Order: sequence, then structure tokens, then C-alpha cells
Amino acid sequence: MNWPLARRKRALQQRAQILKAIRDFFITQGYLEVETPHRIPAPAPESHIDAVTSGSWFLHTSPELCLKRMLASGYDKIFQICRCWRDKERGTQHIPEFTVLEWYRTDCNYRSLMEECEILIRALASAIGLGEKILFRDQEIDLTSSWERISVKEAFKHYGATSAREALERQLFDEIMVRDIEPNLGMGKPTFLYDYPAERGSLAHLREDDPSVAERFELYVGGLELANGFSELIDAEEQRERFNEENQTRRLLGKTTYPMPETFLRELKDMPPSAGIAMGIDRLVMVLLNTPSIDEVVAFTPEEL
Repeated sequence: MNWPLARRKRALQQRAQILKAIRDFFITQGYLEVETPHRIPAPAPESHIDAVTSGSWFLHTSPELCLKRMLASGYDKIFQICRCWRDKERGTQHIPEFTVLEWYRTDCNYRSLMEECEILIRALASAIGLGEKILFRDQEIDLTSSWERISVKEAFKHYGATSAREALERQLFDEIMVRDIEPNLGMGKPTFLYDYPAERGSLAHLREDDPSVAERFELYVGGLELANGFSELIDAEEQRERFNEENQTRRLLGKTTYPMPETFLRELKDMPPSAGIAMGIDRLVMVLLNTPSIDEVVAFTPEEL
């Protein structure tokens, strides 16, 4: 008998309940569930995300580009649950083939999505018999209202040894985030870390009153990032410039550069003001089931195949 697989049976049963509850939530809220291709000609160029090749195309790292094309074509509330792939990602919190929930709404912004995140996660906890408080990593997490909201600028001031701007200039932003900032987020109650530096918002709309920051947030529970959302950038020329900058960074890092997603850029002009978010299903299940490793909430790890 495959004992690791047998041991996960209860977790996989609860995972199935969570997936059903996600679908029930969005359908009740008037969202349309859609399916987009997993294999695409060009991913969104991002310096820190490496796509897996599939012939001359790529396995998508996110359904984002196709979902935004649907918004541009008149769909107003859509969601998708699908597999995604990112090369060389493996650890207790990472797996190279993983499951993502993404949803998009027109006529809303990143703050509206923060509110929707709260409602969704409380609904999912209730669906599997949890109360208003859950345990994760020896922390009691209160899911009731008034989740913490802290800007990146404030977080670096409270927890970092330098400002966010200085960290960017010294190319230490990601290192300080992982080492000093993230372990302090989502303790006691979930935390929304918001208003990222513009340099860290490659597909996000910049704030009208402060273009040095992007209307982007990430959700943390017990130090673990669960979701990444933002008000969408809908200026095609600015988006092209940002993609070119990301490819330039990839080139300097010795990474493969990606072709421009021309069809997406061509249709972006038709996209209305919108907001979208990606949430990792595997990590969400880890949190709700209080498991220390992603290996415990998936049927098979790569090493078991």
C-alpha cells in the first residue's frame, strides 16, 4: 500500500469539501465559472516567475491573461479553478504544479477584493465545520471582522531594518520581505499587506494620488501568503513597457526572456476598470487544516510519481 497517499485520505476529503464550497460561494455571488487553456503561446513576462515550456509554447503560470481577455469581451464576474505550473518551485510551501483560484470583477478595485476575501474565507471555514477561530502554526487566528491592513511602507518601518524604498535601491526588497516582514504577518488575525512599490506591481494600476505605489495587496495567515490581488492596469502601452522592463530584468539575471503576449495587449484597451486576485488552493487548504507542509494536502508530490 502507498502509505503516504493513504494517510492523506481525510485531508483530501476535506479539500474536496473546500473546493465545492468555493464553487457554491461564487455561483451564489453571480460569478460565471470558466475554463481557459493551460497551454499558451506567451506568459506574462515577470522577472521572478519562470514558466515551464511545452514545445514552442508554455504551460501557463496563471490563467490571468486569458481571464482578462474575457473581461475585455464583456464578461463582468468570472472565476476559474485550475492547475498552474512554475519551474523550479519546491519546498514545504511550494510545488511546481499547483492549484489556483482566480476571480475577476469589473467596476471594482483592490479594496473591494479584500472585503470579498474576508467573506469567502469565513464561508469556507464554516463549510468544513470550523468556527470563527482556527489554529495554524501554533497560532490562534481570529477570522471575525476587522482583519489587519498594513501598507508595505508601514510594514518595512515596523519590521524591517530599512525603508521599502532603500530596500529596492539596494536590491534587498525580496530578501527583507521573506526574512523580516512575512513572518510577522497574519499573526492573531489575517493581514492584508497593501500598496506595493510601483516596481513590484507589474500588472497593477498605480494609485492616482501616489503613482509611486501600485494598488496591489497580498493576504497572509500565520506568516503564509495565500493570495495576491490588485486593481488592474488597463493601459496597453504602459503594460507593454512594464513587460519589456521585466524581460530586461530577466536578461540581466541570465534567465530566458518571453515573447510579448500580443493578443492580450491588443485587447487590453477594451477592458473596463476591474480588479482580480489569485489565491493558492493548496496553501489555503494547509491553513484551514492546520498542516505544516503542502505535501499533506495534495494527492501526489512530484517525488512520488
